[in-house]
Amino acid sequence: MATITIIGGHGKVALRLARLLSDRGDEVSSWVRNPDHVPDVEATGAAAVLADVESMNLDTLTQQLVGASAVVWAAGAGGGTADRTYAVDRDAAIRSMDAAETAEVGRYVMVSYFYDKPDHGVSPDSAFFPYAQAKAAADAALRLSPLDWVILGPSRLTDDPGTGAIETGAGVSASQVSRDDVAAVVAHVLSDPSISRVTIDFNGGPTPIADAI
Repeated sequence: MATITIIGGHGKVALRLARLLSDRGDEVSSWVRNPDHVPDVEATGAAAVLADVESMNLDTLTQQLVGASAVVWAAGAGGGTADRTYAVDRDAAIRSMDAAETAEVGRYVMVSYFYDKPDHGVSPDSAFFPYAQAKAAADAALRLSPLDWVILGPSRLTDDPGTGAIETGAGVSASQVSRDDVAAVVAHVLSDPSISRVTIDFNGGPTPIADAI
């Protein structure tokens, strides 16, 4: 049984993931900022923890992560100002990596997005630019860390039912993928320690997840 902390526990992917992990017997703690979200998290079988990663300092983050065997970053500012996007998607994410290292967590899975390019390629004039910049900085910091990391880059998310199959690899361009399948990919990665220090961009596709990754 793994002890897994999901940061950003009320997101649509995170809620699906918490249920998958709980159902297979893992001990899951899902962090949420809003007390109103606690019942939704608890309904998945996870333990809800009230924690605002935007305001938590390194020491507090570290204390909260002690004892976890893996961390999943699924948090995000969800739009709003550029300053808040950088504060959550970049700064808090990087702080959580430092905290995971100090707490000796080891395994860290980042839910990012499919850049479809070596860099994000988003124009500074785009409203999406702060998010793209913040995620690129967080992903770069994770790649340089000593953690046992995996960066997952799903393409455009849908609420279609999952199929348990994806496409990934060289030459694949961004398309779309269901949130069900994103959660299933995260769960699979967490169960297989041989998947390590890699970035996996993916769409929905024809190949069962365990065979594709």
